[in-house]
Amino acid sequence: MTTVFKTVSQETLTDPAHIQAFLNSHGIIFEQWPTPAHLAPDAEPAAILAAYAEPVNAYMATHGYQSVDVVNIHPAIENYPAIRAKFLAEHTHAEDEIRFFVEGEGLFWFNLEGEPVFNIRCCAGDFISVPQGTKHWFDAGEVPNVKAIRIFSTTEGWTPLYTGSGISEQYMY
Repeated sequence: MTTVFKTVSQETLTDPAHIQAFLNSHGIIFEQWPTPAHLAPDAEPAAILAAYAEPVNAYMATHGYQSVDVVNIHPAIENYPAIRAKFLAEHTHAEDEIRFFVEGEGLFWFNLEGEPVFNIRCCAGDFISVPQGTKHWFDAGEVPNVKAIRIFSTTEGWTPLYTGSGISEQYMY
């Protein structure tokens, strides 16, 4: 289940409308899209993209995005600890970070100006667009299970720009 957890108040949001309102108030777009496809754990990127081509292509055309790829992190993936570590440090991007979770779940953490650190547990069907320059990090969990479609203006813009703050280390499970 999708949740937002506010670390200071210890409040957990579970209602999708409240989650959307909270994230939207911080410039983060959150929607929930249908995920009817049944995909193999090791599904190839082409199969994942084909299963969700209609909503993804429509979003890209409407908003001018040019590139798409797939993240499929599953328990049998090689070198998972190194893959996980790459996303655990606080960073930003030079363009929006857009993810459509088609299976599994992952935890986005945010460190926004004027807001205590919070996270959102994104699950199948969650669509999130994190504005460029937003300080965040991502955890796919100890046992990975994430299939997500990533949408870009350019693949160069997705490169993480690490802040070096070390704050993400305070929120490790």
